[in-house]
Amino acid sequence: MEIETFKDRINLTNNGKLQIFFIGTGSAFNKVDFQNNLLVIKGQDHVLIDCGTLFSYALKTYNTPLTKIRTILPTHSHSDHIGGLEEVAYTNFYVTRQKPSLIVPDFYKKTLWEKSLAGACSYGEEKGIDNFFTFDDYFKQICPVELKNTPRPVYEANAGSINLKLVRTRHILCPNADWNKIFYSVGVLIDDRIFFSGDTKFDRPMLDWIEQTYKPECIFHECIFFESPVHSSYDELLTLPEEMRKKMFLCHYGENHREFLPQDDGFAGFAERGLYYTF
Repeated sequence: MEIETFKDRINLTNNGKLQIFFIGTGSAFNKVDFQNNLLVIKGQDHVLIDCGTLFSYALKTYNTPLTKIRTILPTHSHSDHIGGLEEVAYTNFYVTRQKPSLIVPDFYKKTLWEKSLAGACSYGEEKGIDNFFTFDDYFKQICPVELKNTPRPVYEANAGSINLKLVRTRHILCPNADWNKIFYSVGVLIDDRIFFSGDTKFDRPMLDWIEQTYKPECIFHECIFFESPVHSSYDELLTLPEEMRKKMFLCHYGENHREFLPQDDGFAGFAERGLYYTF
């Protein structure tokens, strides 16, 4: 792996190598490091994983127009992950007249639209007061296919040359923890090489399955510094095997992360925004 610093503007194409570029690495309330949104770049293709409320502002600091982002994978419906989609929808609809692609299963497409986006985006002067806009007026859907014989739901999609496996995570649970009923959230396995956890409770069975099945080169895992029923704490991640920790970069952290030295505890370190991680 090589790590390069951002210069001038984000390069959304490259020579075919797999790159990860963090727009931000912070938690929902972190204003210094922006929110945990990242780009996957490979050849002529790119995918934005999550589009939070600070996304367009963060992108402006990288001198990169929002309309250049053509494919987006939302991992779940919290505002630091989807809060920027309304601006993406309107900017493309009214300015470029193009539709970006969203990588979403059918059932989550319905939830994302009806529970989060429709309140504003369903109304528009071109349709009239009794004729509402729909998801398909703003976005193209890339619908992942659910894989068989996996220990939890896993959906697979391709964005050009980039292969993506969406692995259901246990972020917010309901009492019976039925996958068909709990809050939709996913981690993302990229080209079977890089695993991004998304938001999740500490989930050792998931990490063990990813490690045993795919042996990823690198893991970008969310981390907070206190106990939480919906996130993975630093202390919990410390219980992971040394071999897993040494290839794990921590992200989705608070502004206080500089008080910690993860390398001293066997981690690869903190992921940092504004860097290209090239594999």
